[in-house]
Amino acid sequence: MSLATARRATAYRSRLDSEPLVVPRREPVVWGDLDGPIAPDDLVDYDRRGFLTVDQLVDTGEVAVLQDEAFRLAADPELATTELVVREPDSDQVRSVFDIHRVSDVFADLVADERLAGRARQILGSEVYVHQSRVNFKPGYRGREFYWHSDFETWHGEDGMPAMRAVSISVALTENTEVNGSVMIIPGSHRVFVGCVGATPERHYRQSLRSQQVGVPDDDNLARLVGEHGICQITGGVGSALVFDSNCMHGSNSNITPFARSNLFIVYNSVDNPLGTPFAGTPPRPEFVAHRTVHPVGRR
Repeated sequence: MSLATARRATAYRSRLDSEPLVVPRREPVVWGDLDGPIAPDDLVDYDRRGFLTVDQLVDTGEVAVLQDEAFRLAADPELATTELVVREPDSDQVRSVFDIHRVSDVFADLVADERLAGRARQILGSEVYVHQSRVNFKPGYRGREFYWHSDFETWHGEDGMPAMRAVSISVALTENTEVNGSVMIIPGSHRVFVGCVGATPERHYRQSLRSQQVGVPDDDNLARLVGEHGICQITGGVGSALVFDSNCMHGSNSNITPFARSNLFIVYNSVDNPLGTPFAGTPPRPEFVAHRTVHPVGRR
């Protein structure tokens, strides 16, 4: 049986042979009514737009420690020999370091912090575990873009995440400005799923983590989403945070300024939404990209 014929049945079909598919979201955006650090009005706004921002989630003193740890991991000679360190597609500069909550006690402590995990529990209505963790670097002058995509499209197709019941929290380790390649989100895009055209290459993660070309929306549907909802560019100072739904269409431009950008990126998945067989009919991606063992994040 070929990988194409081994695809699992799903309403969220993607990696299609011909025309892209657009279907409404089937799941809630905010699950349940758990108490947490998000104010009620902000939670309503999150449900409507698919994201929210926090001006100062982590104080500057803590961020200085996190910055030092991020650069230590990026320069670690042992990590450099593993797949955890991902480099830019056209240079040797570090683009991302993955699995940071497992290789660093500093990041493990932050991942379990109620300022992050508490927000994830409140949105997802359950205990949570870490699906993925990383630091993204966008160096000055030649930091490359992250093209438009829905994370859920990849996590569903290549990891086997059943439902849109995951949330990402990105913490700014440097200032994120309008000119240094900060994240752009299409507000309201989390309400529809855009299936993409193109077969998934073997070991696609090795290429997509450097430059994603499969699993990205077609021009017409991207233009339609932008025409309906516009684009929000997310800026913020050191220690600010972006909390966003797994199905938000987002991306970022290249950084051709001298001002480097780096962000901590944690994905929390509901313990009731564990990964299964990938829906695109491909072998599962490695654990450092998508954790298949559910270890609930402790409360701190």
